[in-house]
Amino acid sequence: MSESQNIEWKSSWHDDYLKWICGFANAQGGKIYIGKNDIGEVVDLSDAKALMTSIPHKIRDLLGMVCEVNLFKENDKQYIEVIIQPYSVPVSLRGRYYYRSGSTKMELTDNTLTEFLLKKSGKTWDDVVEPRTSMADIDPRSLRIFLEDAEKSGRIPNVAGLTNEEILDKLRLTENGQLKRAAIILFGKDPNRFYPNVQVKIGRFGKDDADLRFGEVEEGNLIQLLRAVPAQLNHKFLIRPITFEGMQRIENSLYPLAALREMLLNALVHRTYMGAMVQMRVYDDKLNIWNEGMLPPGMDAETLKHHHVSRPRNPLIADVCFKGGYIDLWGRGTLKIIDTCKAVGLPEPTINELNGGVLVTLFIDKYTPELLKKLGLNERQIKAVAYLKEHEAITNSQYQELNSIGRTTSVDELMEMVHLGIFTNPNVKGRGRQYTLIN
Repeated sequence: MSESQNIEWKSSWHDDYLKWICGFANAQGGKIYIGKNDIGEVVDLSDAKALMTSIPHKIRDLLGMVCEVNLFKENDKQYIEVIIQPYSVPVSLRGRYYYRSGSTKMELTDNTLTEFLLKKSGKTWDDVVEPRTSMADIDPRSLRIFLEDAEKSGRIPNVAGLTNEEILDKLRLTENGQLKRAAIILFGKDPNRFYPNVQVKIGRFGKDDADLRFGEVEEGNLIQLLRAVPAQLNHKFLIRPITFEGMQRIENSLYPLAALREMLLNALVHRTYMGAMVQMRVYDDKLNIWNEGMLPPGMDAETLKHHHVSRPRNPLIADVCFKGGYIDLWGRGTLKIIDTCKAVGLPEPTINELNGGVLVTLFIDKYTPELLKKLGLNERQIKAVAYLKEHEAITNSQYQELNSIGRTTSVDELMEMVHLGIFTNPNVKGRGRQYTLIN
C-alpha cells in the first residue's frame, strides 16, 4: 500500500495532523498511518499506547467527530491506523475548515469556503434566493432572446401564453415567488448591482503582458455577454485576414468561432461569481481566457482534454444554457475547443489551472516560446526558431554564432529539432547544410 489521494503516512503524531483528519472528513474520507515513514516502512511508536487514548479524544473534542483508531504490529514494531469516513456536514478545527484535494491539504477561505458550505447544505451558489430583487430587475428582452434560442434547440417545453414569472418558475429560477441568483446572472437588467464583476475584461497585448495596447470591459447578464463579447472581439481586437474570390472580399477569422464561443460559455457557466471578472487576453500570436474557480475534486487540467463527466459549479445556470441550446450536459466543451482548433490546422490549445482559476489558450503560431518549452527545447533552440521566423534558413555556423557554443553542441541541438519535426533535414552535407522551419 502506498501514499495516495486517500492515504497519508506519518512517522510520529503531531496535533497538526488533526487538520489532515478534518480535510479527509470534508472530502472523500481516507486513512492516516502513524508510525510509517515516507516510503511506508514501520518505524515503531514508543508512545503507541498513550496515542490510542489521546488521538480519539482529540478528534472527538476538537473536531466533533468519531474515527476508528486501530493499533497494528509489524516485525515487532507498532503503528496506528486512523480511518476517517466522509462527513455529510462540514467539519471544522478551531473554526477553520480544511479539505483534502488530490494529495494536499488546503484551508478553505473566502469563495471556496462559501461554495463548500453551500454544497454541504445541499445548495449551490446559483440556487440561493436573492431577497434584494424583484421581477422589475429582469430584462424582458434578454428573456425573449433566450426563449427564441430555446425554441430552436427544442429543449424547452411549450411556454406560449405564460407570463415571465411563470417562465422563470418553470426554469426553476424562483422559489416561493422570489428570484434566485441564477435568474439575475442570466437575465438581470444590471447584475453588477448585486454581484461584483459580472463582466468580461478584454485586453489587446503585443508579444507579452508588458505590452498592453488597449482594453475594454463588457458587462451585463449572461445572455447579453454571449453577444457583446464576440462582437467586441471582431470589431476591435481580432485582425481578420482578407482574401478575394473574384471580386468578392472574404474576411476570415484567425480563430475558429466555435472555439471562441465555447471558451466564453465555459468561462461564464463555470466561473465563481463572487470572484474576479472573466479576463480575455489577445496577443499577436495567441488568445486566452481565464475564469476564477478551481476545478472540482478529482479533476485537473489534463482531465479536461479527454472524456470526462460534467460537474458544473453552477448547475442552474448550466441547465438554462442547455435549454437555450448554448451547451450540452456531457462535459464536451473543452473537447470541442481542442477539436475545432485541430480541424483548421491550429496547434492544440492548452488548459492550465492558474491563480485559483482555469486558463484556456488558443495559438495561431505552433512555434511560440510557450509551446516550444512544452516540447523540451532550451533557450538556444527557441532563439533559433525566432531567428528562422525572420530568415529563410540557418546553418550550423550561424547557430554556433547565434548562441556562442561549439560545433558538437550545435549539431546535437539542430538534429534534435529535426527529429521533433520543427526543422527540415537538409539533404546537403557539410558546410552548405541549411535548416528551415517546417510549416
